[in-house]
Amino acid sequence: MEVISNSPADTEALGAALAARLSPGDIVAFTGDLGAGKTAFTRGLARGLGIEERVTSPTFTIVNEYEGGRLPLFHFDMYRLGSSEELYDIGWEDYLARGGVCAVEWSEIVADALEDSVIRVDIRRGEGDSQRIITITGGPDL
Repeated sequence: MEVISNSPADTEALGAALAARLSPGDIVAFTGDLGAGKTAFTRGLARGLGIEERVTSPTFTIVNEYEGGRLPLFHFDMYRLGSSEELYDIGWEDYLARGGVCAVEWSEIVADALEDSVIRVDIRRGEGDSQRIITITGGPDL
């Protein structure tokens, strides 16, 4: 499925729509350039899950945890990891076992550790500063 987003609000709304259809243990794997809108999409996921906390990029902490919604949300940023081996060092399997949703930015860095059943979200710049082309594969129909 390909969607054109014309603003961060559009991107967040798409994330919220996807969140309404997510199940415990789902993994949303993001690819896209720096500043493309991966965190905006994740803010939408949080909103769609009923999480009211402010969602920020976990660039320096690797993972931010958000609870209090229909499902917990574990927001990962793999930008600073060198390989999928480091993913296991931070407790990846423990997060999977907790029954939440894992949103993984820079997923290509740990692609070999992600299961085939992940929901892939690719965000690319479109025409103009705020337009994005968002491609979702492997997930539920929106």
